[in-house]
Amino acid sequence: MPGIETSFNPRRAKAWLLLLPILFPSLLVLSACGPSTASNHSSAAQTSATQGSKSTPSNTSANKTTSANSAAASPAAPLPQVSVATMQPQSVTLSRQLPGRTHAYQTAEIRPQVSGIVTKRLFTEGSHVKAGQPLYQIDPAPFLAEVASSEAAIAKAQASIATSKARAQRLGNLLQRQAVSAQDLDDANAAYLQAQAELAAAKARLQSANINLAYSTIKAPIDGIISRSSISAGALVNANQTHVLATISQLEPIYVDITQSSSEMLQIKQQIAKGLLQSDTSSSSPVALFLEDGSRYPHSGQLQFSEVTVDPATGSVTLRAKFPNPAAWLLPGMYVQTEFIEAVHPAAILVPQKAVMRNHQGQAVVWLVNANGVIETRTIETDRSYGAHWLVSGGLVAGDQVIVEGLQKVRPGMQVMAVPAPTTPVDTALTIHDAATHSARQTTATMTSTMTSKMTSNIAKSMVAESTANPEGAR
Repeated sequence: MPGIETSFNPRRAKAWLLLLPILFPSLLVLSACGPSTASNHSSAAQTSATQGSKSTPSNTSANKTTSANSAAASPAAPLPQVSVATMQPQSVTLSRQLPGRTHAYQTAEIRPQVSGIVTKRLFTEGSHVKAGQPLYQIDPAPFLAEVASSEAAIAKAQASIATSKARAQRLGNLLQRQAVSAQDLDDANAAYLQAQAELAAAKARLQSANINLAYSTIKAPIDGIISRSSISAGALVNANQTHVLATISQLEPIYVDITQSSSEMLQIKQQIAKGLLQSDTSSSSPVALFLEDGSRYPHSGQLQFSEVTVDPATGSVTLRAKFPNPAAWLLPGMYVQTEFIEAVHPAAILVPQKAVMRNHQGQAVVWLVNANGVIETRTIETDRSYGAHWLVSGGLVAGDQVIVEGLQKVRPGMQVMAVPAPTTPVDTALTIHDAATHSARQTTATMTSTMTSKMTSNIAKSMVAESTANPEGAR
């Protein structure tokens, strides 16, 4: 046609072909039927119209009478059938999954207690050491000399005691004959006592010298795994220095410090006080542990205690659990997930997750079949996930029939036939870890669907914008 450009853009044509099934789903039906089917439908429609126009009034009356008789003879259409789950209270054990960090059962930082030059390192880094095992050797020569000096001081004090004692005895005899004054005797006795004191001081100095000599060999204070050494032979160390030579950690057993929000703890205590939940009466609650890769640790731990103060920086309370660690799988500082029994719900209402939908306000909604067999919607409150179910805290009561299958063929207000859905036993010992895995899978599927919709919308917007900016190319 004159005035219209008929240039063909293959790139745009390909993009529109990709978008047509998304924007116009009905085209898929026509394309699946094929051109022959469409032409057959068209021919049949034309033939029917021609025959209808040629029919006589008498034929029309006969047809109406026949249709009326058929309608009166045909039975009523059957009611749509839906599968329902009847809500029944049941006792379930509620678990809580909380993060934690591993800490060594005992930790000893190795520091020198005397000053000197390190001559030997007597351990293998990363090995298991026993309490009392030598780790470092400091040059003992100065301490041996101190011991010898203390021993000489003891000998001198002992000799002084002998002479002062003999002199005091002689002056005592002379005083009886009035040969010396009483002052001389008092001075002799004082010298004797002073010699005894010097002997005691010399013995104390010898004991101190022996202690320093023993400290020249640095020994392990506890059993455990020793870290790498921060010094080597020839290094100068000082008594009570801040720099750590090595660290010994006892890993069997091992502690796990768990953090729990103070608000969550308060909520559980309030529900227990109201009688909605029952507290765990066991003296030491078992604790399950999940490693960083999501696998379950083969050994269970015991909850030891809970801190009595709340961390003002995080608003959390620290709980401590003790786990056996025979194979040393757990190392200090690892991030883990713990799970322990929090309480028991004696009358829990569990609704299958597939029966719960969300309205435009984000509220949880279920479809019910009332006593008259009519579908109605109801907003519910969910507390937490429990395996493939939601723990309902409000909105449902015992006896309610929740639709779990057949939602796609009914709508609220319709009369339906309720059929009990196949019952699947609820594992009352199911862990929150399993529920979290199930929720994560659902979240992944939802995110994938949302990303696909966004990508389609962005492609359409970009094509419209490009067509507006370059109308010639679009034509």
